[in-house]
Amino acid sequence: MKPGHLQSTTRDQSGAHAGVYPDEACRPIHEILNLVGDKWSVLVVRLLGEGTMRFNELRRAIDGISQKMLTSTLRNLERNGFVTRTIYPTIPPRVDYALTELGRELLVPVTALAKWVDTNRERIDEARVRFDEQQA
Repeated sequence: MKPGHLQSTTRDQSGAHAGVYPDEACRPIHEILNLVGDKWSVLVVRLLGEGTMRFNELRRAIDGISQKMLTSTLRNLERNGFVTRTIYPTIPPRVDYALTELGRELLVPVTALAKWVDTNRERIDEARVRFDEQQA
């Protein structure tokens, strides 16, 4: 089988999956984590969780993001149904971004993960130090 080629899923008589490669079972999770798991998408989702924002508001709120990267991130989130983009015919045009219902649902695990990281940051840092000391 070629690398990257996934075997099709079949079920045995009990209804359990048979002949499934582990990467096939994890593929949907991997795809979604790639879509929304990058640092910029997580930040945008968390910020829009506080309410509708304009492009420049988001850009000012996210330290270090370029205009190009914010545009790309917003388009990706919009394409996948997490964000809506509303254009108002004013001069200059006004564009608002907001979470969709799906985006608000995504906010729940994103917030839980952020809380987990905050709670466990010190333990993670300590583990890194121990590991690095053992490697030296």
